[in-house]
Amino acid sequence: MSHIAVERNRRRQMNEHLKVLRSLTPCFYIKRGDQASVIGGVIEFIKELQQVLQALESKKQRKSLSPNPSPSNPRPLPLPAKPNHSPIGFETVGDVGACCNSSLADVEARIAGSNVVLKIVCGRIPGQILKIIAVLEKFSFEVLHVNISSMEDTVLYSFIIKIGLECQLSLEELAVEVQQSFFSEPVFLNEI
Repeated sequence: MSHIAVERNRRRQMNEHLKVLRSLTPCFYIKRGDQASVIGGVIEFIKELQQVLQALESKKQRKSLSPNPSPSNPRPLPLPAKPNHSPIGFETVGDVGACCNSSLADVEARIAGSNVVLKIVCGRIPGQILKIIAVLEKFSFEVLHVNISSMEDTVLYSFIIKIGLECQLSLEELAVEVQQSFFSEPVFLNEI
């Protein structure tokens, strides 16, 4: 009899904990209501929060190392032959990824199966997502999924994009083009 009571108590606690996890996780991470889906969604949410935290820490570190604040009205920057002398830092990440960082945004592009995962961490800039989507469509990428996470003034855009047949960009060029969108004029809905 005591074994049944202990098991019933364990199940009750497990269900309570799952309810709390479900309530703390945005609904689009949890596809179904079963326990495995809830736990899988929470894991994905925590991974994204860790990425936002890392991005915020690196941004804080860059700000503390950078004596000049970024200009309030930035202009497009051509990529010089030596990226080390530019406010845009570029780095290849193995065979399947590339990063392009500046004081305005960190851009990472990675191959994931037959798609590309594009992650951008930046400050909250009105209309920026439209500029990013315009760049992707300009180069024949099809946006399959977008996830936007924000914390205070920082935003993480996560795109899953399909590479179009006409696309001729490398991951490095994609990261640079998306980075350049932060230095261009705003895009308005009637211009798309």
